[in-house]
Amino acid sequence: MDDPQSPDRVARIQEDWRRERPDLDVSPQGVIGRLHRLAGHLTEELCLVYGRHGLSEGEFDVLCALRRAGEPYERAPGALAAHTMVTTGAMTKRIDRLEQAGLVTRRRCDDDQRGRIVALTQPGRELIDHAFTDHIRNEHRLLDLLTPTEATALQGLLATWLTRLENPPPPDSR
Repeated sequence: MDDPQSPDRVARIQEDWRRERPDLDVSPQGVIGRLHRLAGHLTEELCLVYGRHGLSEGEFDVLCALRRAGEPYERAPGALAAHTMVTTGAMTKRIDRLEQAGLVTRRRCDDDQRGRIVALTQPGRELIDHAFTDHIRNEHRLLDLLTPTEATALQGLLATWLTRLENPPPPDSR
Protein backbone atom coordinates (compact mmCIF):
# COMPACT_ATOMS: atom_id res chain seq x y z
CA MET A 1 0.00 0.00 0.00
CA ASP A 2 1.18 3.52 -0.77
CA ASP A 3 2.46 5.69 2.06
CA PRO A 4 -0.20 8.39 2.59
CA GLN A 5 2.57 11.00 2.90
CA SER A 6 4.14 10.13 -0.46
CA PRO A 7 2.76 11.01 -3.88
CA ASP A 8 0.21 8.52 -5.22
CA ARG A 9 0.91 6.34 -8.26
CA VAL A 10 -0.51 8.88 -10.66
CA ALA A 11 1.68 11.65 -9.23
CA ARG A 12 4.74 9.40 -9.56
CA ILE A 13 3.84 8.62 -13.18
CA GLN A 14 3.43 12.33 -13.88
CA GLU A 15 6.83 13.03 -12.28
CA ASP A 16 8.40 10.40 -14.54
CA TRP A 17 6.80 11.90 -17.65
CA ARG A 18 7.75 15.43 -16.66
CA ARG A 19 11.35 14.26 -16.38
CA GLU A 20 11.26 12.29 -19.65
CA ARG A 21 9.04 14.63 -21.67
CA PRO A 22 9.29 18.14 -20.19
CA ASP A 23 7.90 19.46 -23.48
CA LEU A 24 4.44 18.00 -22.68
CA ASP A 25 1.88 19.18 -20.16
CA VAL A 26 0.90 15.95 -18.39
CA SER A 27 -1.48 17.64 -15.94
CA PRO A 28 -4.58 15.92 -17.43
CA GLN A 29 -3.20 12.64 -16.06
CA GLY A 30 -3.84 14.00 -12.59
CA VAL A 31 -7.58 13.87 -13.23
CA ILE A 32 -7.96 11.19 -15.89
CA GLY A 33 -5.47 8.78 -14.33
CA ARG A 34 -7.03 9.08 -10.90
CA LEU A 35 -10.55 8.66 -12.28
CA HIS A 36 -9.41 5.59 -14.18
CA ARG A 37 -7.84 4.06 -11.07
CA LEU A 38 -10.83 5.01 -8.95
CA ALA A 39 -13.22 3.43 -11.47
CA GLY A 40 -11.27 0.18 -11.23
CA HIS A 41 -11.41 0.18 -7.43
CA LEU A 42 -15.11 1.06 -7.40
CA THR A 43 -15.94 -1.65 -9.93
CA GLU A 44 -14.17 -4.24 -7.76
CA GLU A 45 -16.08 -3.10 -4.66
CA LEU A 46 -19.42 -3.09 -6.49
CA CYS A 47 -18.87 -6.50 -8.12
CA LEU A 48 -18.22 -8.08 -4.72
CA VAL A 49 -21.82 -7.26 -3.76
CA TYR A 50 -23.23 -8.50 -7.07
CA GLY A 51 -21.29 -11.74 -6.64
CA ARG A 52 -22.78 -12.30 -3.20
CA HIS A 53 -26.12 -12.49 -4.96
CA GLY A 54 -24.82 -14.78 -7.71
CA LEU A 55 -24.86 -12.02 -10.32
CA SER A 56 -22.33 -10.55 -12.69
CA GLU A 57 -22.18 -6.80 -13.17
CA GLY A 58 -24.05 -7.10 -16.47
CA GLU A 59 -26.77 -9.33 -15.03
CA PHE A 60 -27.27 -6.94 -12.14
CA ASP A 61 -27.58 -4.10 -14.65
CA VAL A 62 -30.27 -5.92 -16.68
CA LEU A 63 -32.29 -6.84 -13.60
CA CYS A 64 -32.09 -3.22 -12.40
CA ALA A 65 -33.28 -1.92 -15.78
CA LEU A 66 -36.28 -4.25 -15.61
CA ARG A 67 -37.06 -3.36 -12.00
CA ARG A 68 -36.83 0.39 -12.76
CA ALA A 69 -39.35 -0.06 -15.57
CA GLY A 70 -42.11 -0.45 -12.97
CA GLU A 71 -45.07 -2.79 -13.19
CA PRO A 72 -45.12 -5.18 -15.03
CA TYR A 73 -41.28 -5.02 -14.93
CA GLU A 74 -40.62 -5.68 -18.58
CA ARG A 75 -38.89 -4.14 -21.58
CA ALA A 76 -37.99 -5.08 -25.14
CA PRO A 77 -34.38 -6.26 -25.55
CA GLY A 78 -33.52 -3.14 -27.57
CA ALA A 79 -34.86 -0.90 -24.81
CA LEU A 80 -32.90 -2.92 -22.26
CA ALA A 81 -29.74 -2.41 -24.30
CA ALA A 82 -30.41 1.35 -24.38
CA HIS A 83 -31.06 1.46 -20.62
CA THR A 84 -27.87 -0.47 -19.87
CA MET A 85 -25.55 1.01 -22.52
CA VAL A 86 -24.57 -2.34 -24.08
CA THR A 87 -24.97 -3.80 -27.54
CA THR A 88 -27.97 -5.95 -28.37
CA GLY A 89 -25.61 -8.92 -28.87
CA ALA A 90 -24.24 -8.56 -25.34
CA MET A 91 -27.79 -8.10 -24.09
CA THR A 92 -28.89 -11.39 -25.66
CA LYS A 93 -26.17 -13.29 -23.78
CA ARG A 94 -27.14 -11.66 -20.49
CA ILE A 95 -30.82 -12.40 -21.02
CA ASP A 96 -30.01 -16.03 -21.91
CA ARG A 97 -28.15 -16.50 -18.61
CA LEU A 98 -30.87 -14.77 -16.58
CA GLU A 99 -33.58 -16.83 -18.28
CA GLN A 100 -31.69 -20.07 -17.57
CA ALA A 101 -31.51 -19.01 -13.91
CA GLY A 102 -35.29 -18.41 -13.84
CA LEU A 103 -34.91 -14.69 -13.13
CA VAL A 104 -36.49 -13.44 -16.37
CA THR A 105 -38.83 -14.75 -19.04
CA ARG A 106 -39.10 -13.94 -22.74
CA ARG A 107 -42.32 -13.77 -24.70
CA ARG A 108 -43.50 -12.48 -28.05
CA CYS A 109 -44.50 -8.84 -28.17
CA ASP A 110 -48.27 -8.35 -28.41
CA ASP A 111 -47.90 -5.57 -31.02
CA ASP A 112 -45.21 -7.21 -33.14
CA GLN A 113 -45.03 -11.02 -33.23
CA ARG A 114 -41.40 -10.80 -34.41
CA GLY A 115 -40.44 -8.77 -31.33
CA ARG A 116 -39.75 -10.08 -27.86
CA ILE A 117 -40.41 -8.80 -24.37
CA VAL A 118 -38.22 -9.62 -21.38
CA ALA A 119 -39.89 -9.64 -17.97
CA LEU A 120 -38.75 -10.17 -14.39
CA THR A 121 -40.03 -13.31 -12.73
CA GLN A 122 -41.06 -13.20 -9.08
CA PRO A 123 -37.73 -14.78 -8.03
CA GLY A 124 -35.95 -12.23 -10.24
CA ARG A 125 -37.76 -9.35 -8.58
CA GLU A 126 -37.03 -10.67 -5.09
CA LEU A 127 -33.37 -11.17 -5.95
CA ILE A 128 -32.89 -7.71 -7.46
CA ASP A 129 -34.70 -6.05 -4.56
CA HIS A 130 -32.29 -7.69 -2.10
CA ALA A 131 -29.24 -7.14 -4.31
CA PHE A 132 -30.10 -3.49 -4.95
CA THR A 133 -30.60 -2.84 -1.23
CA ASP A 134 -27.11 -4.24 -0.58
CA HIS A 135 -25.72 -2.32 -3.55
CA ILE A 136 -27.01 1.03 -2.26
CA ARG A 137 -25.69 0.25 1.22
CA ASN A 138 -22.30 -0.44 -0.40
CA GLU A 139 -22.41 2.78 -2.43
CA HIS A 140 -23.12 4.74 0.75
CA ARG A 141 -20.13 3.03 2.40
CA LEU A 142 -17.87 3.99 -0.49
CA LEU A 143 -19.12 7.56 -0.70
CA ASP A 144 -18.79 7.99 3.07
CA LEU A 145 -15.03 8.16 2.46
CA LEU A 146 -15.78 11.76 1.43
CA THR A 147 -17.39 14.46 3.50
CA PRO A 148 -20.95 15.41 2.47
CA THR A 149 -19.58 18.69 1.07
CA GLU A 150 -16.91 16.86 -0.95
CA ALA A 151 -19.45 14.35 -2.26
CA THR A 152 -21.84 17.10 -3.34
CA ALA A 153 -19.06 19.06 -5.07
CA LEU A 154 -17.78 15.94 -6.83
CA GLN A 155 -21.27 14.99 -7.96
CA GLY A 156 -21.76 18.44 -9.48
CA LEU A 157 -18.40 18.44 -11.25
CA LEU A 158 -18.88 14.95 -12.64
CA ALA A 159 -22.41 15.75 -13.82
CA THR A 160 -21.20 18.87 -15.59
CA TRP A 161 -18.28 17.09 -17.23
CA LEU A 162 -20.39 14.10 -18.32
CA THR A 163 -23.10 16.36 -19.77
CA ARG A 164 -20.53 18.32 -21.78
CA LEU A 165 -18.85 15.15 -22.99
CA GLU A 166 -22.10 13.41 -23.96
CA ASN A 167 -23.79 16.54 -25.39
CA PRO A 168 -21.05 18.62 -27.02
CA PRO A 169 -22.11 21.97 -28.45
CA PRO A 170 -22.32 22.16 -32.26
CA PRO A 171 -18.90 22.76 -33.85
CA ASP A 172 -19.81 26.26 -35.01
CA SER A 173 -20.65 27.43 -31.46
CA ARG A 174 -17.22 26.69 -29.98
